[in-house]
Amino acid sequence: MGKRVFGPGTMLNPVPVVMVSCGSMENPNIITVAWTGTVNSEPPMTYVSVRKSRYSHDIIEKSGEFVINLTTEELAEATDFCGVRSGSKFDKFKETGLTPAASEKVSCPSIAESPVNLECKVVEVHEYPTHDMFVAEIVSVSVDEELMDDNDKLRLDRAGLIVYNHGSYQAVKKGELGTFGYSVMKPKTRKRKAAERRSRYRSRSGSTKGKKSQGR
Repeated sequence: MGKRVFGPGTMLNPVPVVMVSCGSMENPNIITVAWTGTVNSEPPMTYVSVRKSRYSHDIIEKSGEFVINLTTEELAEATDFCGVRSGSKFDKFKETGLTPAASEKVSCPSIAESPVNLECKVVEVHEYPTHDMFVAEIVSVSVDEELMDDNDKLRLDRAGLIVYNHGSYQAVKKGELGTFGYSVMKPKTRKRKAAERRSRYRSRSGSTKGKKSQGR
């Protein structure tokens, strides 16, 4: 099979798509960002790259704070709106019906409807021709209680997360291919984990059937 050769470009796909909230509780704003990721583990650090021309750029630059809010299938339309409309002309919280919620460690609001909120404080800025990269330490993380299972394990697979893939928003559907290290897993461990997955699946299926029966 041959390869089609393109010129240099930002072809890394898919990428996370997040709503970044900034500003204050009195004057909040949201910008949708697809250029974000993990930088360091200890301390936990992340980044967002924002065009210099964006309304949110100056807000983040002056305040040194922002919140990364993970997005879901239910939030897809709001995510798009916040990416194509400017906060200089629209109150994005009001227009999308999203709720600004007080954060734990930063002064800017989190988005209440987002399943996971990562509060960030900028530690350095890298300037590039089109974008500035705000590198930040994650100082607090808030997660919806309903994403914690009976063993107090975070189940992001239940959140209905979405990604940005070459111009479109796409759902991250359930369907685990393997866990970290599964390629070198001992047969006995692999068998045990498979049994655990089947047990979880049966448990969820039974719970879903029960809810459907109650609604009849």
